[in-house]
Amino acid sequence: MYKVLVIAYYFPPMGLSGVQRTLKFAKYMKDYNWEPTILTADSTGYYAHDVSLLKEAVDSSLKIIRTGGNDINSKLAKKGTVKIPPESIRKILSRISSTFFIPDNKKGWAKKAIKAARELLKNEKFNLIFVSAPPFSSVNMAVKLKKEFELPLVIDYRDLWFGNQFAFYLTPLHKYLHKKMEYSALKAADKVIATNRRMKEKIINRYKFLTFEDIYIIPHGYDPKDFENISLQKKENNKMWLLYSGIFYEFITPKYFLKAFKRLSIERPDVTANIELHFIGFLRNENKKLIKKLHLQEFVKEYGYLNHKDAIVKLMSGDVLWLMVGYGRNADTISSGKLYEYFGTRKPVIASLPEGALKSSSEEYKAAFITEPDNIEQIKNAILNAYELYVQKKLPMPDVEFVEKLRRDYLTELLTKQFQFLVKEEVI
Repeated sequence: MYKVLVIAYYFPPMGLSGVQRTLKFAKYMKDYNWEPTILTADSTGYYAHDVSLLKEAVDSSLKIIRTGGNDINSKLAKKGTVKIPPESIRKILSRISSTFFIPDNKKGWAKKAIKAARELLKNEKFNLIFVSAPPFSSVNMAVKLKKEFELPLVIDYRDLWFGNQFAFYLTPLHKYLHKKMEYSALKAADKVIATNRRMKEKIINRYKFLTFEDIYIIPHGYDPKDFENISLQKKENNKMWLLYSGIFYEFITPKYFLKAFKRLSIERPDVTANIELHFIGFLRNENKKLIKKLHLQEFVKEYGYLNHKDAIVKLMSGDVLWLMVGYGRNADTISSGKLYEYFGTRKPVIASLPEGALKSSSEEYKAAFITEPDNIEQIKNAILNAYELYVQKKLPMPDVEFVEKLRRDYLTELLTKQFQFLVKEEVI
């Protein structure tokens, strides 16, 4: 086996979609002759924890090294799963954090984690370092390790760094420091992985020393094993279940979808009487208030946050899935892992999206009703169209070849091939 040090702050038992990409890569690496050791955070206070994903990591016999730090999540570890604040408060806290911590508030963890990494690299022979970002303080740490131990470095961009869609720069100095850090990291990297072409192009256009060969695209995906032996939730009626899985924040909001459904309920009450709106994840109080204001309570089924295994059961029990990403800075580079898991279900999707990577993927999927993010009339018509096809049992089917290329095992094979190109030594 070749050996790779995987640096990933977000990893089970932390939940939400940010942990899954690295977990699934690590899970399948051994199938392609690479043995991962994951360096990640110790106990944290976090919005969601997922024991099913932790069990998956344990069952995969992954070697995991955990270290605490001075970051905010580590300091809140005793609180365990903490309640997600109202969006207005979360946004303020995020901006305060961005003002005082560059590149991010995980610097305290990175300072402690690098000590554990050094001990590991001194005592064991590794062939490569792989770091998943954000947080980008992990990337700065990985660059130092690469230089100290003269190992190839692969950086996996789940989101943009400079110009990130949710970034806040109080002053030009903040912008300069982020860009300078990213420049240094990309100079040091032996290979960069991006989730989509839009992201790749923006990074290359910003840093002219990069070539198209320096960045390799590996999209998000789905794990076919997650969909094995699923016991579907039984329906008590023949209503169409329209389901959303995930959280709402920044410009990802159910506002336009709910208003579209309200409009449809006025125009075609016979249709909406036969539709249920299912929400998995953090619906949040402000959105619950909107549901009440629009008098849609009778249509809504809320499940709260579910572990990944149970969430898959809900997805597979739904009839049509829905995803929304609004307009925002560099929204065209967003590559939501949730949409690709939707693709794994092979269910039709109502995709309310701006121009960009997610919309392009939805078009390739061939089973998506695509609307603008905030066009209430378009969304209303998409719901109506989906319902009419549901009644006729003619809902669209996806492009199977496209879906198969998003399997996590296949994507891991692509990743390890990139590793292989960088390794010069014999197998350990």
